[in-house]
Parts: sequence; C-alpha cells; structure tokens
Amino acid sequence: MSAIIILLIASISVAAIFLAAFIWSVRNGQFDDEFSPPQRILFDNSPSPPPKNTDQ
Repeated sequence: MSAIIILLIASISVAAIFLAAFIWSVRNGQFDDEFSPPQRILFDNSPSPPPKNTDQ
C-alpha cells in the first residue's frame, strides 16, 4: 500500500512540474509563431486554375 502512495505522489509531482513548465512557456511566448506570417504571403496556397484547352 505504501508503494502506491509513493507512486501516486511521484506522478502528481511530475504532472505538476510539466503543467508549470507548460504555463511558463506559454507566458514567455514559446508558442508564438514569428516565422510563418511573413512567409505565408510569399506562397500562394490557392489551387491553380485548370489549363485552358486550345486544341479545339
């Protein structure tokens, strides 16, 4: 029974550490995408029109 309690405390501690690290990274802007918006204007993502058939 004591092993279960120790493992439970350890798992909750690890989860709390990961949650704190995630909150810290979000607040410090680690997930802000500064690269894609300037690059997005350079590439056309719209489908190209079908080629015109001039054989007729």
